[in-house]
Amino acid sequence: MNRFVLGTAAIAFLAGTGLSTVAPAQEREARGREIAEAACAPCHAITKQGASPVPAAPAFRTLGQKYPVEDLEEALAEGILVGHPAMPQVRMSPQDVGAFLAWLKTIQVAK
Repeated sequence: MNRFVLGTAAIAFLAGTGLSTVAPAQEREARGREIAEAACAPCHAITKQGASPVPAAPAFRTLGQKYPVEDLEEALAEGILVGHPAMPQVRMSPQDVGAFLAWLKTIQVAK
């Protein structure tokens, strides 16, 4: 059997079993939410509704209205150093940055 037939058979098998990128995407988004809950929720609103616990802290659901969420990747990878003196420095692994951004995209609301 040639490689094309084997590859096609493998794709058909995976499609038939329901295995896809859905579960990993959901796991990644769940990890992003965990990060937000642990590092950000004390000050920021991290859901699609509700006010931030600290009124001056922007709700994460509106960040996409100011700039593309993807633009945060570099700042997150290097550690958030902006804000105010009381804002903790948050450092994330590349995998966590991807998870955080994947989750952040799920809560964005339009203007």
